Amino acid sequence: MTDNLKGSLLMIAAMALFAVEDMFIKLAADSLPSGQIVFILGACGAPLFFLLAWRRGEAIFIQDALHPAVLARNLGEMVGTLGFIIALAALPLALVLAVMQAMPLVVTMGAALFLGESVGWRRWTAIVVGFCGVLLVIRPGMEGFDPTALWLVLGVLGMGGRDLVSRRIPARLGNAQVSAWGLIAVTLLGALMMLRGGVTAVAQQNALWLLGGVIFGTVGYLAITTAARTGEVSIVAPFRYVRLVFAMAIGLVVFAEIPDHYTLIGAAIIVGSGLYAFMRQRAVARAQ
Repeated sequence: MTDNLKGSLLMIAAMALFAVEDMFIKLAADSLPSGQIVFILGACGAPLFFLLAWRRGEAIFIQDALHPAVLARNLGEMVGTLGFIIALAALPLALVLAVMQAMPLVVTMGAALFLGESVGWRRWTAIVVGFCGVLLVIRPGMEGFDPTALWLVLGVLGMGGRDLVSRRIPARLGNAQVSAWGLIAVTLLGALMMLRGGVTAVAQQNALWLLGGVIFGTVGYLAITTAARTGEVSIVAPFRYVRLVFAMAIGLVVFAEIPDHYTLIGAAIIVGSGLYAFMRQRAVARAQ
């Protein structure tokens, strides 16, 4: 199995796991503050990666934890989580995930701007068209626009940056170590959010939702971290699109959400642009 194939399969698995995690978070968000949810997910998930790292003989509190790439990844994790959780609590699941599908385009753009990857005019055009699809989904200035959707833009930028800098993390750091520090950052974010949003007693039902979120999210987190460091970013990233399929199915079955035509058309534009950019990248690689 090639590294790219392994990375792609891990990405698909991560997207299915994250879609289920999104469902649990959205269910809990009906009665719990976003900051409390973020804190609980991070505080419960981090120890699992501590244990995994310990079993592999990997220390958590080491000098490499302060490596610039690790710190930058943690910052991206915090920014992305902040935008995503706030939007997920207030907006339809399909809308949230439709906008999040622009992340591979952000990664491609970031690879060109910051990693020196060659991106031709065709892929730049696909990036611009994809961002137009994002505008169609969130519809700023149009009837039905919800300002909360702007948090999604922040989430896309943060998580795209997180995946981009993952490639600059030293290979001597294991995936469990990287994931543990990412979740420590998320826990800190949740604590800061609770200072403003407050704390609510967790009912038994919400505890079950959060437990499900921790389990599915932790496994998905490890899968996506491994995927980002196993395969090439430009090849692995497009498989994020399957998360939209899982999300639409869950939104329909669990939340009785039916996406409007703006969301469907915008999502199609985003996915189409991302897939075109992916195919162009592969064509360039073959030509070289």
